[in-house]
This record gives sequence, C-alpha cells and structure tokens, in this order.
Amino acid sequence: MTPLLLPLHGIGGRQDLPIPFGLAVGGAGVAIAVSFIILGFAWRSPKYRGNAAGKPLPAAITRTVDSPGFRWFVRIVGLAVFLYAMVALMFGVDRLTNPIFGFIYILVWVGLVPISLILGPVWRTLNPLRTLHLLLSKLLRQPPSKGLLELPAWLGLWPAALGIFAFTWLELVAPDRATIPVLQGWLALYVVITMFGAILFGDRWFATGDPFEVYATLMSRLSPWGRRTDGSLVIRRPLENLDGLKPQPGLVGMVAALLGSTAYDGFSNSTAWIGWAQNTDYSMTTLGTLALICFILVVLVTYSGATVLAGRLSDSSRRALPGLFAHSVIPIAFGYVVAHYLTLFILEGQRTLIYLSDPLSNGANIFGTGLLGLNTSITNHSTAISVIQVLAVVGGHLMGVISAHDRAVALFPRHKALAGQLPLLVVMVGYTVGGLLLLFSA
Repeated sequence: MTPLLLPLHGIGGRQDLPIPFGLAVGGAGVAIAVSFIILGFAWRSPKYRGNAAGKPLPAAITRTVDSPGFRWFVRIVGLAVFLYAMVALMFGVDRLTNPIFGFIYILVWVGLVPISLILGPVWRTLNPLRTLHLLLSKLLRQPPSKGLLELPAWLGLWPAALGIFAFTWLELVAPDRATIPVLQGWLALYVVITMFGAILFGDRWFATGDPFEVYATLMSRLSPWGRRTDGSLVIRRPLENLDGLKPQPGLVGMVAALLGSTAYDGFSNSTAWIGWAQNTDYSMTTLGTLALICFILVVLVTYSGATVLAGRLSDSSRRALPGLFAHSVIPIAFGYVVAHYLTLFILEGQRTLIYLSDPLSNGANIFGTGLLGLNTSITNHSTAISVIQVLAVVGGHLMGVISAHDRAVALFPRHKALAGQLPLLVVMVGYTVGGLLLLFSA
C-alpha cells in the first residue's frame, strides 16, 4: 500500500494469536484436508445449479431495479462521486491530506469488495466511465453496444487481467505512488484506454477490459443476489451464485493476478524482503516489479498445473479445466482481501471520509465531516484482528474447496472424482499455509 497506509497493515501479528502460530498454520492445513475427505464421502453428486437456481424476489423489486429511472439515479450518483473526486485530483494539493489517495486506494479498490458483496453487481451501473460512454452514445444517436470493430472472443478477460496488474503495480511498487503527478498519469491512461476500447468495441468492452468492473463483477458472485436464466432477480446461496460464473479466456489470468498481487502485498511488507532488497544493487522498483510478476506467475502455473493434472487423473479433457475451476479461486482471493485490508479499510476509510469534506485542502467542510476525529479503538483488539485474519484465509479456502468439489463431481466420472481433486487439494493447502506465512511474515 502507499506509504501512509503501511503501518496499518501491521495491526495483529502472530504473537497476538491465542494459540502458537505454528499450530494455527498446521491446523489450517489440516482443516482444508479434512474438509476434502468429508466432502468426498458426503457430497457425491453436484448440488449447485448456478444461474438456473434462486428464489425470485417480489416482482415489484425487480421492476424497480430494472426501471430506467432507478438505473439513471444510480448512474448519476456514480458519475457525481467520480467528478467530485476528480476535483481533488486535478486541483488539490500534492499532500497526503488530499482525499484522492484514500479515495482510489481505499474506497474504490478495497471498497469494491463490500459493495459488491452487499449489493451484487452494482458497479456495472455505478461505473462512471460506462455512464460517460452511454451519454456520448446518446449524443451521437447510436446504440452504446455499437463499436467500430467486433470484440474478438479470444480476448476474453485478458485486458482486465493486465489492468489489474497495472493497478497493483501502481499501488504496491511504483515510486512516488502517493503523489499527485503519478496518480494523475496512471488514471489518465486508465480513462483513455478504457474509453478508447469502448468506442472501438462498444460497451461490451467494460465487461472485459475495465479492471475495476471485472474485479467487482467477480466478487459480486459471492453475494446472495443474482439473476436467474429467465431474467428474474433472485436470492440464492453465494456459492451457488459463484457456480454460475461462465469460463472464458483470461479468467484464469484474472484470478491469478488478484491472488498473486495480494500475496505479494504481504510479502513486500516482510522484514526479510525489505532487508534483502535494500542491500542489493538493484532498485526497489525493479525488484518489486519482478517479484510481483513472479507471485502472479506462481499462482497461474500452480493452479493451471493442478487442474491439468486433475484431468489426467480423472481421464477428462484437460484443456478447458483451468477455466472451469477458476471460480473456486475467487473465495480464496476474497479471504486474502479481508485478511490483508480489513483494518486498513476501517481506519483509512474513516480518514478519507474526513478529508473528502475538504478536497482542495483549503479549510472547507462541505459534508460536515472535516472536524470529526478518527476512531482507532479497533487497534486495541489485536488478538481479535489476528483471529479474524486467520479465519478469513481458512474460510476462503474452505469455500474454494467446496466449490471445486461440486464442480469436480459434475465433470469427472464418479469413481475418479476424488482422485481427480487431489492436485487441487495439494495446491489449496499450499495456498493456505503460504498465505498465513505471508500474512504474519512481519
């Protein structure tokens, strides 16, 4: 995270756990393995129906959500917030009291997760760039779906995966990332590339090339809200909602970028890494960039290799398996986000809301929050925080194991379904242990 945010990452350490750290790590690995064994005996046929499942909400709610008036209200709110933040970016002072840093790194990047879990895929409507493109299309009197070119099917989510890498590089590696010129440059590139893609390929580009929208959409699969195949707005079990995620090119790269970058975040704050990197002849930027790429590649290679091996053990077609099981990595990424950023979101989120009343740092108090103090009482509960971090990592992996198991019994021959999951189990246990070691590495 940016320099002003680094200390908050250290709240809750291995010394704050109510049991020895080694026992916690070993117990987490055993819990994942035991859950696999239990599922193997008790869950012999697929139980999730994906997008075909769900209890319909009252028709009045669906009509309201789908009404043009409601959707335009949400769009205007998203656009207004975006334009307000741009005032701070373009005209605010280059100091850490400028709310744009917390707005981008905390309220948008971290805040996308709780927003998507609570409200579902609302970012598709809130997305200010999508709204700007829609307004431009109306001005030119052409459908927003119309572009100059057809979007190639093979492109899939690869543009969004590259965008996630670019943003996490900015957040975790880029020098002077908590300065106005650097943030202005990155956001200018993001806006230009995203809007140019929308003009070139139509509004379908946002669902495949906008890293923030794709990220929010993936996380919204863990919410209880969804759409049934007949278009009805429904409520259903989050893992059943997750099961409805369709594999497409770049999906594996996207989840690898999310998981790998979060793992690197923990690693980059470790004293061992910082001490070693500062004593080499290479710049921290170069080393950080290479390490970030390595972490993403490790996730990509280990996960893909495990699914391919699973296909070999189960006598199934192996080419499509990485995409078919990619949904099971999303709960793991969610658990890492909670473990790494919960306290950060609570504390720095408050600070950002305070600063937002004074976007130009000239003493204004637009929303009446400028004189509020920061509630830091959460820092007095380091043991509870440490326990929540462990539970988030382990819980995310347990949800991943359940999702992978349900998909395996649906795809693999019954007598080989359990054996086919062994490579995935080994990888998930490795991710669990590695995630906890990185989380408490400082």
